[in-house]
Amino acid sequence: MFTKPIPGRTTAAREGDAVVLLIGMRINHFWAVHQWLPVMLSMFRMLRELARDPGRGLLGRILLTASPRTYYVVQYWESKEKLYAYASSPEMLHHGMWSTVNRKEREGKLRQHVGLWHETYVAPEGAYESIYFDMPEFGMGAASGVLPLERRGRYAKDRFAYRSADSSAP
Repeated sequence: MFTKPIPGRTTAAREGDAVVLLIGMRINHFWAVHQWLPVMLSMFRMLRELARDPGRGLLGRILLTASPRTYYVVQYWESKEKLYAYASSPEMLHHGMWSTVNRKEREGKLRQHVGLWHETYVAPEGAYESIYFDMPEFGMGAASGVLPLERRGRYAKDRFAYRSADSSAP
């Protein structure tokens, strides 16, 4: 679906800490479809599960590819606590999928066919900023909404200095 750009300059409306999770996989052996395809499909299932329950804390996501072998998702979360709660909840797909991955690794069935990785970043308010120029809502802006750039400052240093009214930051 084509999304129309928002004219001018905007910035993400996020207030408070920004929690960003990069999570992905690398296909090490294309011929081992029976090993990597279930991993790929499980990510889509988890994203659908999270979309059905916004209270879990996933604010937005972007699906990307770095190469024909490497696929990943950039996820924006309300808090690291909600991210941890989802990842460790026995009722959620992630918990079962990770158990399966661990079991297959112990049995030597997953090793070297598919690589898995994630990186998590928590950026405190005042340690991140954004600018979008003639762009539709994208990235953190899609996850939190956007507002006119002037509301947070024309320059990056001003946007870094922004603190929400309920912020306890000095």
